Amino acid sequence: MILTLTPNPSHDRTVALSVPLERGAVLRAESVTDQAGGKGVNISRASVAADIPTIAVLPAPAEDPFVLELLAAGIDCRPVATDGMLRVNITISEPDGTTTKLNSPGPTATPALLTALTEAMLRRAPSADWTVLAGSLPPGTPADWYADLVAVLCANGARVAVDTSDAPLQALVEGLPGSAPHLMKPNGEELASFTGADAEKLESDPLAAAQAARVLVERGVETVLVTLGGNGAVLVTAEGAWHATPPPTTVVSTVGAGDSSLFGYLLGDLRRRSPAQRLALAVAYGSAAAGLPGTTIPHPAQVTPELVSVRDLDLTQGG
Repeated sequence: MILTLTPNPSHDRTVALSVPLERGAVLRAESVTDQAGGKGVNISRASVAADIPTIAVLPAPAEDPFVLELLAAGIDCRPVATDGMLRVNITISEPDGTTTKLNSPGPTATPALLTALTEAMLRRAPSADWTVLAGSLPPGTPADWYADLVAVLCANGARVAVDTSDAPLQALVEGLPGSAPHLMKPNGEELASFTGADAEKLESDPLAAAQAARVLVERGVETVLVTLGGNGAVLVTAEGAWHATPPPTTVVSTVGAGDSSLFGYLLGDLRRRSPAQRLALAVAYGSAAAGLPGTTIPHPAQVTPELVSVRDLDLTQGG
């Protein structure tokens, strides 16, 4: 079972354009879609599609349309009561697959809400194979909240994966090894933000990305999965490092691709695949998501890990 936490869920609205985005112009949308979203929610959606049991914990009123939509989609959603309207995130998608995101901050979290979310996770984590903390934190949340929650969950025997960015990611790294999750999934830009490396180099050079990720492994993180967009992804553990190249993909929308990659890795772990096979499944899921509109999460039938090329990386190269 995969337990997910989305502390700052959002109504994801995708506006698809038939022409390139032009600042200051009046453009007509080709289509507009809405979906209950958030990183943890996306992983739970992928779990349901793959027949993997999942529970999605998030702050929302029990009768909120967001919650009802997830329940209707077959997701076991466990809302934690809160006040305030859920945020709306807008994605503008251009014909060539370029996406522009406008993310709202979300309602302010209270200490009582954060305590309730922590208790909700601790109650359910013992029955989960993986506990996933994903996405941004709502206003009012201490930057080190994920770091503290990881420590508490790990102390209670949970296997924890984290996918976040900005201040929460920085706080998580600064708290290592005490805040070390079992799995971290930064992208190249996020990895550069706390290693001091050049983001463009990491995105384009898998070996450089793997060498940067090794720092996290040396500081206590069991596994690091770094997504590199069109250059695939790298996987680094204490036992080795691998790079996977994605199959040819016509990019429609990159929104949700990273979440799908993380799920692909978790699915490979649940199926007891080798590290290289887990990486292949992660990249196949991410590529499939990139070829779908909006925040559409791929079905297993749309995923082709057999078309992903994986190679070993020698981290002694270049120092």
